[in-house]
Amino acid sequence: MTEKKLPHDHGQDFEKNFNHMPDICEFQTVSDIFKQLGDGSRIRIFWILCHCEECVMNLSALVDMSSPAVSHHLRHLKAGGLIVSRREGKEVYYKAAETEQVELLHHAIERLVKISCPSR
Repeated sequence: MTEKKLPHDHGQDFEKNFNHMPDICEFQTVSDIFKQLGDGSRIRIFWILCHCEECVMNLSALVDMSSPAVSHHLRHLKAGGLIVSRREGKEVYYKAAETEQVELLHHAIERLVKISCPSR
């Protein structure tokens, strides 16, 4: 970020404190991730996939939604890089991507709703 000189000096040393503020494109990345989680059902599916690898049929049963609805949410999560999939025969299995962003989101979700991992 280039150094900015503010029009009004309120004695807060803004320039010094915010010289390392990320560019807008970095904040846009965060916004795009949050958009992926803009639906409660999608967050729930994401949370489940942080704990296990599952197929669409089992996810549908877990969240009491139709397979097409779950598939819709999975497409969004996968497009956002939050989950990955693998094919085994005719079955496709999904799990959370192994990235720092996914780990942070997983922990944030648990802290925000005050739940804990099933294994704890």
